[in-house]
Amino acid sequence: MTKDVIALTPTMPDVWAVLAGLYAGGPGLRVDAAHDGAVIQLRAPDGRPLVSVEAPFLVQVPGEAERLLGPGSAVPDGSYWWTEVRTSTALPEAERLAGSVAGRLAALLGGTTWPPAAATTHVVGAPADGVVPHPVPGGAQPAVDVLTESTAVVLADRPVIALTTWLSGILRATVTTGRALQIVTPPQARLTLPLRTALSGAPNRWVVRDPACGYYDGLSGAVLRWQDGTFAPPRSGSDSDETPVATAFADAAPTGERQLAVSFRILHPADDHLVLGDAVHTVWQDLTGSAPVGWGTAEPINLPWSTRQLTDLARHRAPGPTHVLAVGRPGRPALADHRITRVLGGVAEDITLTLGYGDGETPPIDAITPLVESLVTGHRLVTLLVSLRRARRDLTVPPRFESPPVPLSFTLGATDVSAVGLAHARRPPVDVRPVLLGPSARPALHYPLGDGSDARAWTLLQQLASHLEGAGKV
Repeated sequence: MTKDVIALTPTMPDVWAVLAGLYAGGPGLRVDAAHDGAVIQLRAPDGRPLVSVEAPFLVQVPGEAERLLGPGSAVPDGSYWWTEVRTSTALPEAERLAGSVAGRLAALLGGTTWPPAAATTHVVGAPADGVVPHPVPGGAQPAVDVLTESTAVVLADRPVIALTTWLSGILRATVTTGRALQIVTPPQARLTLPLRTALSGAPNRWVVRDPACGYYDGLSGAVLRWQDGTFAPPRSGSDSDETPVATAFADAAPTGERQLAVSFRILHPADDHLVLGDAVHTVWQDLTGSAPVGWGTAEPINLPWSTRQLTDLARHRAPGPTHVLAVGRPGRPALADHRITRVLGGVAEDITLTLGYGDGETPPIDAITPLVESLVTGHRLVTLLVSLRRARRDLTVPPRFESPPVPLSFTLGATDVSAVGLAHARRPPVDVRPVLLGPSARPALHYPLGDGSDARAWTLLQQLASHLEGAGKV
């Protein structure tokens, strides 16, 4: 299992501070750099990596440590440097070694560690005769715990498992090699929304340990077995048998917490004056009363919100796609998944903003129609779907059944209304009365589908989509 210890320090760990931390293993261990210098490794005499220290990065977004490490986490005032120290529990000394490396960084720089109990400043010796009898491939690191022909398995034990830089790197590597990424966690762990999205597509899985059934899929509840080098539903020998669902997954207590999700596409003409992110800013401001506070390419989200920097990154990566995340202020849970791609006709922004509300809080459903009108008139809206579901306010994903979202409304932008034909688009074969938004000569159509309490709204949406597609809408 991979164990993580994180040092949070008010100043950047320089080379001397990192070396002082690595000296926690005494003089008998090797220090190497890997991944173009982005990772420093402490190795056993036989070459096996015992501890990997990621390049520190500056977190300038309030609330990120508390969101990912738990409320009450000790965090330096203001901005701080986040340094991850990882190790494998295959060698008992390695876990204590990681705690000593992080503890020394925090002691030298006046910071804190997570988890607090892991930090020491002791010298931890490793066996001098090595821990494996075979050579270790160059560039190996204690990040993937099991690697087979089909699957990369990561064993994680944080309370909240996030889409960190190193997990993103592993995910990219599995795509390149045609493998699945499977993350194995204890039953009390939760995922962040960005990681859930990354794992929701086949062949990736969230595998949850369970004393009753062994393992199950944390997103579907399917009971799993380790077979042929991967976690998969047990073979039944009959195509008609249904995959059993773990009791722990189905045993979910009802909750009054809810999540409001706004998914929309904006299409811009490609020109030198294009600024990305303005539509995200508008939606965030209208629904929460404040702008996004941070953005980044992984978690923790570390950069202050800036449409200019976001645009610069997308230009640098063009014509390739750009995927970023955005987060709101502490106290108002809000996360956005933001994808920017070059498409026929310009540059598309595909955004899903999810907001969390506690029992007794009222999602701002009445603000949706005026918000949509502002997107129609000022932001080249293509489509927009709003949905509501019963799920955790903090936007984390437990390994339990959660009710699927129920659509509240759908909006078709002016360009597609014109392509479908206004007369056809205004007369769907369902009991829905669309609202015209924007200029009367070139309107968009907003279709209310319900209040989020009736799952039959999905049937209305499917019928509406079939009606529009039948007129040539793709």
